[in-house]
Amino acid sequence: MTRTTGMFGGLRIAMQSLSTHRMRTILAMLGVFLGALVLTGVLHVSKSLVRKAEIETAKLGPNLFQAASGTISFRRGGSVRFRGETTTFTLRDAEALIKSIPQVDKGVPYISRTMPIRVGRSATQCQLVATLPDYTAVRSITIDAGRFFTEQELERRDKVVVLGRTIAARLFDSPEAALGQTVFFYRANMKVVGIMEEKGSDLSGTDQDEQVFVPLTTYMRRMSNQDWVSGVFMNLKAGASEDAARKAAIEILRKRHNTKEGGDDFSIITAQEASQLQKKALDLVWTLGLLSSGISFSVGSLGILSIMILLVRARRLEIGIRRSVGATRGNIMGQFLMESAIMSGIGGAAGVAASAGLITLVYFFAGLPFVYDPLLIIGTCAGSVLLGLAAGAYPAWQASQLEILTVLRSSP
Repeated sequence: MTRTTGMFGGLRIAMQSLSTHRMRTILAMLGVFLGALVLTGVLHVSKSLVRKAEIETAKLGPNLFQAASGTISFRRGGSVRFRGETTTFTLRDAEALIKSIPQVDKGVPYISRTMPIRVGRSATQCQLVATLPDYTAVRSITIDAGRFFTEQELERRDKVVVLGRTIAARLFDSPEAALGQTVFFYRANMKVVGIMEEKGSDLSGTDQDEQVFVPLTTYMRRMSNQDWVSGVFMNLKAGASEDAARKAAIEILRKRHNTKEGGDDFSIITAQEASQLQKKALDLVWTLGLLSSGISFSVGSLGILSIMILLVRARRLEIGIRRSVGATRGNIMGQFLMESAIMSGIGGAAGVAASAGLITLVYFFAGLPFVYDPLLIIGTCAGSVLLGLAAGAYPAWQASQLEILTVLRSSP
């Protein structure tokens, strides 16, 4: 009972002391508040962006492995830039890669072009993808209404098209209203047989809802009369080595294209590479967040140290009286440590609460996954309390070392 009473008594004294020096206390807590705000905010947003990268990687397809004509480079954010597409990548190259690389499970060649699509007087740009019916399985995409084109339509070179949801909504009153309608690519009329499910942008930066899909044979013979393709999408088998698949693909294409290292007219890319590059960019944000929060916490600890030293000087008489009525050095030290811990803890908890509100708004307006890390939240609050204890240790020790007679004689 005595210990409990003493603890609550010390807490009451601590709150009264901090309330008496309200402005100094708020200023001292401000640094800890900002440190907790920045730390939890930046790290949570970074975790959300990493999670988004993982989701976008999954959108590309399971264990996606891509070989494309020309040069592919990565932008800093992880998106893909295509440059210098050549006409040397053929259907036979795509078939050789799919059949000859042991790590490949399945794959589809594709042609990608930006083209205008028109309905009546309404026209817009779209990314046309000419490919095979297995594209939906390789790229993990599904149909929302209607269907994808079939093998029979591929063989007959039928003029059918599947629209991305955004394109369908832009050209018609509603995406579903597009089914059975006719759209035009220049003068080529195509019947809409399906509408894709909404997917958003993938990790390469491509808005999949802006794409339209046609049979590969229809495009190559009815729309463009070309013999080359843009590349091939492949799925690696579960647990397969990406490095081994890459080496095999490079060897096959160099042999078929008669090229050497430094003169390749093709590029090899995996979904994991794009994801890793984006995560590296996020590592910089993570580091800057830790740096800025560390600076704020340092300022906060100095503020707490300063105000605790002032409190010790201002309360010399109180300390002397408490010592004279039986308080030990440990009691005095514990009292001041409690005050510094409360000050820092309140600042940290307020910073975490404010950060939670801000990151929720960021998630909502930026379209990011809602990620909350309980360990990070609890750890930040606990770290704030420990910071207060560390900052208040020296002033608390000073207070405990004051001599009773010296304090009483020097008091007015």
